[in-house]
Amino acid sequence: MPPRPRRNRPGHQGELNEAARLADRLQSAGYTKRDIARIIDRDPSLVSQFYTKNKGAAFVTALRDVLAAVETGGITDLPELAAIASRHITRRTTSSGSRARVRTKAVLITPTGTGTGRVGAQAIASGSARLRPLIAEAARQGLRLAFTVRLAKTAYLHPSGSRTDSPGIRRDVIQRADHTEERSYGSAQTGGHDAADFARRVDTAGGDVTAAVQQWLVETGRIHPDAHIIHLEIRTWRPR
Repeated sequence: MPPRPRRNRPGHQGELNEAARLADRLQSAGYTKRDIARIIDRDPSLVSQFYTKNKGAAFVTALRDVLAAVETGGITDLPELAAIASRHITRRTTSSGSRARVRTKAVLITPTGTGTGRVGAQAIASGSARLRPLIAEAARQGLRLAFTVRLAKTAYLHPSGSRTDSPGIRRDVIQRADHTEERSYGSAQTGGHDAADFARRVDTAGGDVTAAVQQWLVETGRIHPDAHIIHLEIRTWRPR
């Protein structure tokens, strides 16, 4: 089941480049600019620059294939669409031909302590290693963190919306058509989790972020021990 069509579809002002036109069609299909950014593995600000700065030419082929997968193939899962896009996306190279250095989003924390990192099925299978620097830096700065996981509905021990599962969190429970469900644990309103504690958990798990998060969920009686996480997002902020 595809995402619901958005009521406020992007407007057409002047001549849009091909990347912007393809992004428009994806948004009309129910995807947000943030979703599109996740699909092409870039920051959401770049998608906005398709419209404002005429950028995006390097992503046209990838976006065409993604749109075809959505409209013709009926594929709606973001990790699957990202895998399709990745076949046509390469990083910039320097004048010498080596791969250009690119800031890793997972370690980018703003002065206010805000940072976000997310991984899909492929990265999760290898331990979500790209999230480890984010957690380590959050611990160094004394930040708080929250995380969102996606599992099969049957993997959770408590029903959706249960206060036992995530006290005080009544939002960010997303049920998917493929019988999976996203749930968030921690927020700025409830205080979140101590990043230093999670950093220690990750170290104990040998750097495996997926295992550390799963162990916490099992220890606190939220999921079955044999459950498999298929999406993971970490968010950080500075406590007041």
